[in-house]
Amino acid sequence: MRRISVLAVTLALGLPIIPATTSAHGDGGGPPLERYAADTWRSFRKLVTPRTGLPADNIGGDLRRNTRSEFTSPTNIGMYLWATIAARDLGLISDRQATRRMRRTLTSVSQLERHEPSGQFYNWYDPVTLEKITIWPENGDIVYPFLSSVDNGWLAAALLMVAEAEPKLHDRAWVLATSMDFGCYYDAQAKPDGAGLIRGGFWTVDDAPPGSDAFPRDDYCDMYEDVVYTGHHYGAFNTEPRIASYIGIALRQIPKEHYFGPWRTFPDSCDWAWTERQPIGEWRTYLDVPVFEGAFPYDDQLVVPTWGGSMFEAMMVPLVVPEEEWGPDSWAVTHPLFVESQIEFGLDEADYGYWGFSPASDPAGGYREYGVDAIGIEPNGYAADVDRLTLVDAGWADPACPRPPAPITDYGEGVVTPHAAFLALDVAPDAALTNLAKLEADFPDIYGRGGFKDSVNVATGQIADRYLALDQGMVIAAIANELLGDQFQDYLAVTLQRRVQPLMAMEQFGAGRVGS
Repeated sequence: MRRISVLAVTLALGLPIIPATTSAHGDGGGPPLERYAADTWRSFRKLVTPRTGLPADNIGGDLRRNTRSEFTSPTNIGMYLWATIAARDLGLISDRQATRRMRRTLTSVSQLERHEPSGQFYNWYDPVTLEKITIWPENGDIVYPFLSSVDNGWLAAALLMVAEAEPKLHDRAWVLATSMDFGCYYDAQAKPDGAGLIRGGFWTVDDAPPGSDAFPRDDYCDMYEDVVYTGHHYGAFNTEPRIASYIGIALRQIPKEHYFGPWRTFPDSCDWAWTERQPIGEWRTYLDVPVFEGAFPYDDQLVVPTWGGSMFEAMMVPLVVPEEEWGPDSWAVTHPLFVESQIEFGLDEADYGYWGFSPASDPAGGYREYGVDAIGIEPNGYAADVDRLTLVDAGWADPACPRPPAPITDYGEGVVTPHAAFLALDVAPDAALTNLAKLEADFPDIYGRGGFKDSVNVATGQIADRYLALDQGMVIAAIANELLGDQFQDYLAVTLQRRVQPLMAMEQFGAGRVGS
């Protein structure tokens, strides 16, 4: 994997370098990644209902059973499955223990109610009873059962990984994964150029929420029943829903041309002047699909932006897909520069003293999206500050459709999410470990028996005192890749390689350095 010169960034800012093979504190606690892995796995052991093998969405920072949430999702289940593989590969549990845990989870997954025509799973289940949730357990609100393309993508990815990682479970996991039809999200008519997009998801007609009459209602997936689709497609490519696209292409449920359908950035024209900033790029054609290979400038980096500027969107997929290896002129270029931009924002521009911005628990309560707004497409994107008004507007320079810039000069209370630093391990290990060690040293309450808690307000020191299955899943996968030479990616790559790798290999992103 290509590693960026974030080391140079770290040195330039006067920060210490902490090698991955030494203790973060020199306190005899062992190498930090091994310690982080063991503690993160402990959080999963506490998240899971032993009888069903399904994880809760979150658990309190004290890891007490009575603080487990009463709901889970397909993504959460997927995170636990791949965390179990990682724990086995890291020597935290035995082969037999891992197989027993995964078998129990697969048994429960096979019993969950699904949308039978598509094989897709609903968004929320009770991890104890396995019932589909229609009343939200925390407040009694009505839940309209939804089928999400991205959530099902993460579950399918984990099932395919289990099929490869444990031969004894291959058939069960493979049948579950391949019975999920991602073609049911694909809209071939979403764009005029012949490369379609996937929708966010759908409801059955009986489950659709009030007001959904305005959304598309169709049976173009040959479901032989009407469903109500979301009003939006996933149009930005460098976001986490691409996992569903990859799986759909690999399983021949979605045409390969779809890979070139989502926008890298929207085109450089007045029609798209509402986006965060004017892109730099040029048009290229792949498989007869025109692609605007745009990128956003940040300092001297040219990066393919995410929707909101968060690490999760850009860097979760390469935990299990070797994008940098398969896309030497695309992903291998933009991923390191995206991480570098996150680091420079946190340490230099906003001057928080720490970095790593990604959706996570809000230290003040609830859940919120955090990011670096300048490297996101959405103009009112993900703020890194508690104050959502701290959003930059880079403006639009084209005199035909000008928009004056509105820079931010005063940042206040930044919220940093440790899992975002772990996502940078593959391309910036020294900078990531330095950042994590500094967080732990300066905010002792951020680290508990289950590893790093979910987020911290670095101005006030307020901690989000809980663990999320989603974020802990990213942490342990990143550690497994770093300690085991990226072999964790191999479990899914086996299924994706034949049809997805050639698509990545042929593309050249517009990412790079300004002026290069």
